[in-house]
Amino acid sequence: MIEITVLASGSAGNAALVRTETTSLLVDAGLSTRELTARLALCGVEPRELSGILITHEHGDHVKGLAQWTKKHATPVYCNRRTAMILREKVEDFGGWNLFESGAEFVLHGVAVQTFSVPHDAVDPVGFTVSRGGRSFGFATDLGHATTQVIESLRGVDGLLLEANYDEALLEKDTKRPWSTKQRIQSRHGHLSNGAAAGVASSIRHEGLGHLVLGHLSRDCNNEELALTAMAPVMAGAAVALSCAGQDQVSPAIRLD
Repeated sequence: MIEITVLASGSAGNAALVRTETTSLLVDAGLSTRELTARLALCGVEPRELSGILITHEHGDHVKGLAQWTKKHATPVYCNRRTAMILREKVEDFGGWNLFESGAEFVLHGVAVQTFSVPHDAVDPVGFTVSRGGRSFGFATDLGHATTQVIESLRGVDGLLLEANYDEALLEKDTKRPWSTKQRIQSRHGHLSNGAAAGVASSIRHEGLGHLVLGHLSRDCNNEELALTAMAPVMAGAAVALSCAGQDQVSPAIRLD
């Protein structure tokens, strides 16, 4: 059994809980220590029960709580070397680093973790697939486009948290963001639009894909209705539970048996 619970997903903070019968892991720590602890408690998990924290990249919405967390808890942190070089400037006096090379696979307390590079404007960003007992779940939440490596890494997963950051028309009309920021978001190292996310889903769709969670939705330039509407045509006829993960609440757990 492997169970995935998205604790938060969005520009203000990202974190997800991975659980099996024997261990609990975090993917990213983009909430304050207090908020992470509270949301873990809603899942019946205490900080001391975590076996590790997997970090996708160094942006604040993915590591906001890491420095304070490591002062209070001895949870091991897993990230690649270039990401660790940046994080060590903020996460001081912590000896729990476990470094991997992007693209590497390792086993963490019975969970097979496959890492893969993603195109995003960070120093060395990665996505993850986590697997146990023949079932797998993928995390691809910050990427400007899907490379062949991304598609191949996600092909065959039973569940997926996939970025659907913005609606192109809403981003174009948005008055809060300067043109330079819009260009960054739309670049090949920015974020996925709803349409681009649908293209990724179409590329990896297969009979075993049972859960597709859309995440990292922009508060200003997207909403659940638009994201789900864009995804619906490519998932038509498939037995896929389609949903959106939110910023302000814990999403329902996804259990893969």
